[in-house]
Amino acid sequence: MHHSSRAFALCLMSLFFLLVAPVARCAGEEDAGRFEALKRFSHVLDIVERSYVKETTRKELVDGALKGMLQELDPHSTLLSRDEYKEMQETTTGEFYGIGIEITLENNQLAVVTPIEDTPADKAGLKPGDYILAVDGQPTQEMTLQEAVSRIRGAKGSEVSLTILHRDAKAPVDVRMKRDAIPLVSVKSRELEPDYYWIRLTRFSERTTQELLDALQAAASRRPIKGIILDLRNNPGGLLDQAVSVADVFLKDGDIVSMRGKVADASKKFSAREQATDVNAPLVVLVNGGSASASEIVAGALGDRKRALILGEKTFGKGSVQNVIPLPDGSGLKLTVALYYTPSGRSIQAEGIVPDLEVPFEAPRDGKPASSLRMLREQDLSRHLDNGEKGKGKNKAAAEQNGPLPEAKEFLERDNQLRMALQFVKSLPKIRTIQ
Repeated sequence: MHHSSRAFALCLMSLFFLLVAPVARCAGEEDAGRFEALKRFSHVLDIVERSYVKETTRKELVDGALKGMLQELDPHSTLLSRDEYKEMQETTTGEFYGIGIEITLENNQLAVVTPIEDTPADKAGLKPGDYILAVDGQPTQEMTLQEAVSRIRGAKGSEVSLTILHRDAKAPVDVRMKRDAIPLVSVKSRELEPDYYWIRLTRFSERTTQELLDALQAAASRRPIKGIILDLRNNPGGLLDQAVSVADVFLKDGDIVSMRGKVADASKKFSAREQATDVNAPLVVLVNGGSASASEIVAGALGDRKRALILGEKTFGKGSVQNVIPLPDGSGLKLTVALYYTPSGRSIQAEGIVPDLEVPFEAPRDGKPASSLRMLREQDLSRHLDNGEKGKGKNKAAAEQNGPLPEAKEFLERDNQLRMALQFVKSLPKIRTIQ
């Protein structure tokens, strides 16, 4: 009995090897290239450890190799040290210190995507498209994106000097800035004319949607909102879930954005759902070259769904999705895992979103308004005929006032794109179907 069992086992093993051997050979052939590459890497690592002129630890060499590998993939994939991983978490969840700019690698050169509003970088005059040639005298050409970010950040009150080549300049200049706390309030709002509101989103952080809803509720508590200008200019993006929920505030149903990646977890579709907080007022969205990533998701969704008129300048064109994956040693891996697509199926990666109405920004000259805001009307003419209602209802609500509110007039006069957006949002129901 024992011998027969053993013979049966041997027979099964023989059959197993007959069936598996061809598969194993195929797998071995496919893996040969991988093993050869790893063997080559190990060989070079051994040579460097033994022969390089300076003492370098194996961890330093491996970290450098990993960073180099990821840097070759795209500008947004990188290895994060423990401190860098912590800093990245702080940018969306807590207070951090720096000068307030979003940067990227463009043709192996460090470039400003956009300065964050009311930060040292914004006040120092940095603009989207500026190149950063050096940080405290250290050339940026050999820096990774994350290394540059780490050098630019620092303790509150400390100074950093950036060598900047402005977009339209022929020679670089040194700009010295004092680091400060970067404000995490991401929503600003202002009433421009009675019941017409400007709402500015400076970034997409953890509380952006709630801050937006708070601003809308405060406005609606006075009188019904007649129109909204959603300003996404110079908004560098942020959290994907916040972009989706911001778009959902203005959409009742249908697609917002889809992601397509190599693995199943990276391929998703996000849709709007009807909520009590949905806003149906006419909507104009302002964008420019500093509108990136999450901003482009919102603009793309609202534009494709015909929910808003998109006005301004072509956006930055960052249509990729990064996952930040924690590693066992406390560091992190920031990896591009998918491209995102607008509801119509457009990928804006390296293309950007072209507005429905392209209106270049015109900076005021000599500190004066670019042009007069208010057009001449019949009521402005001397000795004009009134309609017999003059003097009646002086205590009516401010909603019956014509033209911009006094506190918003100068604000509007200095921004031709915003003026244009206000004119269109007031007539939008005539040219746009509102859900």
